[in-house]
Amino acid sequence: MTQPKLSVKTSTAIRRSPGDVAFNTLNYLFFGIFTLLCVFPFYYLFINTISDNQASSLGDVMFYPVGVHFNNYVEVLKIRGIGRAALLSVGRTVIGTSLMVLASAACGYLFTKEKMWMRKFWYRFIVVTMYFNAGIIPWYLTMNALHLTNNFLAYILPSIVSPYNIILVKTFVESVPASLEESAQLDGAGYGTILVHIIIPLIQPILATIAIFGAVSQWNAFTDTLFLMSDADYFTLQFLLYRYLNEAASLAALLKSDPRLMSTLDIAHMQTPESVRMTVSMVVVLPILFVYPFFQRYFVQGIMIGAVKG
Repeated sequence: MTQPKLSVKTSTAIRRSPGDVAFNTLNYLFFGIFTLLCVFPFYYLFINTISDNQASSLGDVMFYPVGVHFNNYVEVLKIRGIGRAALLSVGRTVIGTSLMVLASAACGYLFTKEKMWMRKFWYRFIVVTMYFNAGIIPWYLTMNALHLTNNFLAYILPSIVSPYNIILVKTFVESVPASLEESAQLDGAGYGTILVHIIIPLIQPILATIAIFGAVSQWNAFTDTLFLMSDADYFTLQFLLYRYLNEAASLAALLKSDPRLMSTLDIAHMQTPESVRMTVSMVVVLPILFVYPFFQRYFVQGIMIGAVKG
């Protein structure tokens, strides 16, 4: 005689207490408001760049655009030499970041090797540069002595070695199981082969993280152009827009002082210091905003794994 099968229904639903529901609701509410606070400045900046410039300068644009136009972006793109400057900024960002990531990966890996010649000395030699800075004048004299004024290499060479990024990579590499490297060594692989084929694929999260740091730093930099470059062929996008911003403020003041000149212009589309400042900010920020999402998924993982050992 067969026994009847008992069907047992397993409920996958998790019962939540009123306290859990209230806690989750407050969490969603808090982080939702926090997200809006983070997004709103970019939204506010954008709607002011496409609004009536006079309304924007008077503070009448808050939550939606007024008198939509795109003349501000057209005028910014008319700046003489902006195409070459943009190409120069992209070049220094791509080349400088790539070399910095490669150098950080190589140095971070080597500093984990006990057999490295004078490992502790070189590691401390690099780290000590994080605590001491000679200042602008010695830095300029050094760059000038190395013939790095009016030279594209001035954007690349000083940023290749980054002590902070090397420390992050070193800590991350130390979290990789040593058995992987030992197995490769038994198969005859050298340090270079292990670095390229084993270590770098495993530490992609931290490499993506420092790539974000390097790219943002390179893209936003303009003080090195200010001190080292007198030839307009080496002006970066940020420096060119910085100069244009100052000139636009002076031009706006001149227009306001001459009513006859103002009467011949379209007041709604006339450039103001506020409109130029906001448009320039959008032009500078947009490329990083588009690049960041591609690396964001590695960011938290890279920082957390590199920070915890054991």
